[in-house]
Amino acid sequence: MSATRAACLFLGVVVAMCGLSLMATDGALHPQRRPLLARDQRRVENTAQQEHVEFREVQITARDGAILRAWNLRPAKRNGNAVIVFHGVTDNRLSMTGYAEIFLRHGYDVLMPDARAHGTSGGEIATYGLREADDIHRWFEWLEANEQPACVYGFAESMGAAGLLQSLAIEPRFCAVAAESPFSSFREVSYDRVGQFFHAGPWVGRTALRPVVDLSFEYAKWKYKVDFNEVSPARVVAGTKVPVLLIHGKVDQNIPVRHSRVIAAGNAEVVLWEVPDAGHCGAMGAAPEEFERRVIGWFERHQREEANEKAAIAGIAPL
Repeated sequence: MSATRAACLFLGVVVAMCGLSLMATDGALHPQRRPLLARDQRRVENTAQQEHVEFREVQITARDGAILRAWNLRPAKRNGNAVIVFHGVTDNRLSMTGYAEIFLRHGYDVLMPDARAHGTSGGEIATYGLREADDIHRWFEWLEANEQPACVYGFAESMGAAGLLQSLAIEPRFCAVAAESPFSSFREVSYDRVGQFFHAGPWVGRTALRPVVDLSFEYAKWKYKVDFNEVSPARVVAGTKVPVLLIHGKVDQNIPVRHSRVIAAGNAEVVLWEVPDAGHCGAMGAAPEEFERRVIGWFERHQREEANEKAAIAGIAPL
């Protein structure tokens, strides 16, 4: 091969990598919105009415001025606690109604936000936990100010799960959280995405196509002022005192189970439930009774611990 042809080939590879990096970054930051249709809201409202659940639409303002919207649901028989549930990428709050029904059945108030740049919430870009962490903190503040729950819990899946874990760095007051199918860091899941694009493993993103990932990160930092190197649920969880239950399907092909294993390895207090035959965010479908028992049991266990701590401070005998 002549030097000229080799140079042209090299230039072509560089141009292709740059193009792929820019396309991937812009696509990730601007996920396709799943609209929240009026008929969907009416259906949820009607179901809530039939089940004697108080339903209302609420909103808050994010740090950057984006208006974030949510449903707040209160069951007829309340246990005094609340759960905030967070959905995955390109989805909206409607996708979390199955989980909400479980929590409502057990007496929890449920707050169901649309993530920024999703559903009816504002925000120009999704940042996979970087800005969402503060959004979650503000939703927590809204619950504290408006509902005064004894305990606030978090449950989330996929992108929402990563954001929930990331938020523990600035919102340590959750009594406990459960996160299904989170990624360990945005860099690590980016390696997965590059490999999946070429029907290969994450090794492709870590080696031959690592420049694509590196350039994507630099492009996001330059154009959008977003440093994806800061998105690392594994690093946050390693230093948190909030009780964390991880749930991950063993056959998850979207975000492989190794991500939760990495997160769990960094904190001995973290509990990981690996669900046989479950795919991405498929635990409830694969093992519905065990899912409900484990998640509700996790919250109840730490409710008792929280109550005992408060009782000890107040000089009251523990429960």
